[in-house]
Amino acid sequence: MDRIVQIKNKGGQFNFIKTEQQIFSNNLILIDSLLPNILSKIVLDFYSSALSHLTDLVDKSTDENSLKFNTENQHKYYEYKIKRFLTDVALGMMSSKVWTGKYDATGGYLIVKENGDILCYHIYNRNEFEDYLLNNTKLDTASSTRHGFGEIYKENGELYFKLNLQIRFTK
Repeated sequence: MDRIVQIKNKGGQFNFIKTEQQIFSNNLILIDSLLPNILSKIVLDFYSSALSHLTDLVDKSTDENSLKFNTENQHKYYEYKIKRFLTDVALGMMSSKVWTGKYDATGGYLIVKENGDILCYHIYNRNEFEDYLLNNTKLDTASSTRHGFGEIYKENGELYFKLNLQIRFTK
């Protein structure tokens, strides 16, 4: 966060270029063609603010509406798209494997909470499942040295700054 603030204070700006892995980008585009841009904004907001819960980050994206969606009828574009992403991740999509859209789970979903409570969502409770995922996840910071991000680097005369997306359940 400090590095991003320093870069911005010195007049630098951040523009999303691409995901590191093309397969991940293609998986995101399969879910929604604008998802790479939406997630890049959410990740940048996470690293440059005190926000970490996905509900807060999605609310910030909605308020700022950087993709200029028509919001005169209060469509929840960002929330909807992030819920679809979280659902696909929870049910089988991985960043390094081609995603076909087929879920590993087809009948229901069990979630074991930290206190031992078990939540059961049937396929008919998809909306509740998506709400649970959005309301109970946050972004987290992985090891910058292990994952190689958080440093300015130069490539072909251009400066770049890689960020990392890591999602965890809240406690």
